[in-house]
Order: sequence, then C-alpha cells, then structure tokens
Amino acid sequence: MTATLLLPPLAGWSLVAALAVVLGAGFVRGFAGFGFSAFSVAGLSLLVAPSAVIPSIFLLEILASLHMLRVGLRDADWPWLRALVAGQVLGVPVGVALLAWLPESGLRLVIGGLLVAAVLALRSGARPALEPTPRMRGAVGMASGVVNGVAAIGGIVVAVLLSATRMAPSALRATMVLMLLCSDVLALAFAAMLPRAADAGALVGAGTWRWALWLAPAMVAGIWLGSHAFARVSPDQFRRRLLDLLGVLAVLALGRAVWGVVGAV
Repeated sequence: MTATLLLPPLAGWSLVAALAVVLGAGFVRGFAGFGFSAFSVAGLSLLVAPSAVIPSIFLLEILASLHMLRVGLRDADWPWLRALVAGQVLGVPVGVALLAWLPESGLRLVIGGLLVAAVLALRSGARPALEPTPRMRGAVGMASGVVNGVAAIGGIVVAVLLSATRMAPSALRATMVLMLLCSDVLALAFAAMLPRAADAGALVGAGTWRWALWLAPAMVAGIWLGSHAFARVSPDQFRRRLLDLLGVLAVLALGRAVWGVVGAV
C-alpha cells in the first residue's frame, strides 16, 4: 500500500503540469479563500479524466480549509457564516430536487449566464445596496445552497454577492474559508449516507490518496504564496482582483454549461 502511494500518478512533464495547476489553484485559495476546486478541475481535466482527480480535489479542499482554519476563526463574519451554512443545509436538497425535475444543461446555462452578468455589472462599478439584515443573509445562504445542489458552484455565488457588500476583505476571505469547510464536511456526510450499488468502489480509494499525497505540497505552497500576496494588497486592490477572479470562474462555469448543451445536441 505504502509503495503504491509513493508512485507518481503521472509521468514526466504531465506530473510537472499537474503540480503547476495545483500550485496556481492553491495561490487563488490563499489569496481569495475559495476557487481551488474550480481551477484545479479545469486545469487537471486537460491531463486526465475528471473522475480520476475530483475525489482527491475534495480531500485537498478540506485540507486547505484546515490549513487556513486559524485565519477563518479569527476574521470570519459569524452572522454571515451562520446564515450561509444554514442555507447550504436547507438549499442543497432544493437544488438537487430542481436538478431532478428540470433539464440539467438548461439550469447550468441560466446560472452561468447570471453569474457572468453579475460579475460584469460589479466590474463596471455597479454597487447594489445589500444591507446585511438577517433576511438578506438568509436569502444569500439559501441561494448558494440551491445553486450548490444544481451546479456545485455555490461558493462562487456567495463570493459574487458578498463582493457587492462592504464587508472587509479579511472578513470576506475568512468567511469563505469556514463556509467551504462546513460545505465540504456536509457533502462528505451526505455522500457517506447515499446507498451504494453492489459493484460500486469505495468513495476514497488508494488512487485518491496517491493523488492527494502528490498534489498536497504544491497546494500548500500555493496557499502560502497567495496568503502573502493578500497581506500586501489594499482593500480596493483586493476587490478589483476578486472581481477579476470571479469573472474567470463565472466564464468557466458558463463554458461548462455551454459545452454540456452542445454535447447533448
């Protein structure tokens, strides 16, 4: 078992490319507090089948949140965090139900289009008045949970909406870190309760641990670099870079939705 874990999952330049992708994704996570999965899956999918790496990316997301846990506990906006976590619990089943009743490709396309439009509006200087009332926090949390159930991109929705508030960058970043940790733990618990087919393999197997073992150092290094970059930017610079990042993620989400529609034709 140990010998298998020590074998690299890829050879030569493919391994170097995979480590570079995860290093960059770790930088994004360290700087903004989210975005690791989106960038990792998008980049690694060019090298291997997504199904081969997504379970390990899930494990790395939990490791990333634990690695940044001290920052999260220190700086998080707790009223927002409680509403967001409650929204995940209540909204994810609704999103899954919508996915079961309505066309998947159409739902993803609509969500991706709305995300792109929202980011463009914020980048152009629009600042909607999102007062952090309990009702507003609950609505944002519920929306993120529903979108997570439909398209697994609830974190992007939260980041877009929080960027429209005047929340301090350190609080926004820390709140995202803790929200993703709670979301990942909930997802793991839900997955563990799902009935498994008789011939289904383990959710996390030896290959998953091997990928995680080889990719984790690059991720941790990226988080360290991203955290140092965050410490050197002003609040205004952070908001501009955050919107740039959200624009890329929104385009990725829309691109995946368009690809799903085209592939279904």
